[in-house]
Amino acid sequence: MNFVKATLFPAVLLVFSIGAAAQDKAPLKLLHATPLPELKDGDFDHLTPDAAGNRLFVTAEENSKVLVFDLKTDKLIHTISDLKAPHSMLYRADLKKLFVADSDLGEVRVYDTDSYKPAGSIKVREGADASAYDASSKLFYVVNGGKDAKLPNAYITAIDVATGKTEAEFKIDSNDVEGVAFEKSGPRMFVNVRGNSSVEVYDRNSKTLLKTWSTAEGGKKPTSMAFDEASHRLFLGTRDPGKLVVMDSDSGKIITSYPAASMVDDMAFDSGSKRIYFAGTEFLDVFQEKDADHYDRVGHVATSFRAKTGVLVPELHRYYLAVPHHEKQTAELRVYEVVQ
Repeated sequence: MNFVKATLFPAVLLVFSIGAAAQDKAPLKLLHATPLPELKDGDFDHLTPDAAGNRLFVTAEENSKVLVFDLKTDKLIHTISDLKAPHSMLYRADLKKLFVADSDLGEVRVYDTDSYKPAGSIKVREGADASAYDASSKLFYVVNGGKDAKLPNAYITAIDVATGKTEAEFKIDSNDVEGVAFEKSGPRMFVNVRGNSSVEVYDRNSKTLLKTWSTAEGGKKPTSMAFDEASHRLFLGTRDPGKLVVMDSDSGKIITSYPAASMVDDMAFDSGSKRIYFAGTEFLDVFQEKDADHYDRVGHVATSFRAKTGVLVPELHRYYLAVPHHEKQTAELRVYEVVQ
């Protein structure tokens, strides 16, 4: 018996040491949580940083607010309340303006970011939801219409926010569209068409549809998207089932897929560390690229119910996650340190 104990003790110690080392290598470390007790039940949507100005803008979609946080103190410093269903945003430092896509209002609301006072609006259809900014053309692409507007088609409207003018529009053959990514080295625009479980590829100069690629082999209902242009890889977050799907951005071939958190809404790719951050309900998954065809899940971080929207701020080595109020869980903003 003494021999068994003597043999087991070093083994147990080794297992404990390995476990401790694995914890030390966790890719995210929770630093702080800012409680938001004034918020009732209801989803957040997307988060937009102003890293240079030490601010973070967060859409509390179902609470009809945009919250502004100080990134130095992680405190809530302002609340914009004259909204109905804010979904996504663009911050333009050169214009000192914040542009908020509001689904129920069917417009992009404009705010001065010194005073936070309203500074105009740009009309789109109801259902204004996901959006993306093309820095090369300085156009803001806003998904609108579709099922939330009770329309048979969704549209992507390209807006020059400096003038408020619509410069282009893409009609999508589905009423459910989520996620847009741009190629920097060329004119292609990749669109997650959730309603068709596909990615559509457009030439944003000629406004023409180039390709349609099915995601069904890897997963259905693609909802989030990130792009590693250097490796020619599109990353898709699907909901049926919850998966990370890796697609060749030249051919549309599905390279591989991995089980991941369910109900994904936000995904980020960090080109410096070659990591993917995948936010879903109750878990935040982190994948590490080994090479363009292989990925390891290096983090499976327990979070909270419908805490499916977050943003990576590489300049600060921080990941910010919006946690909604649910039962005994108070709404809060969680701040994670990115650990390399």
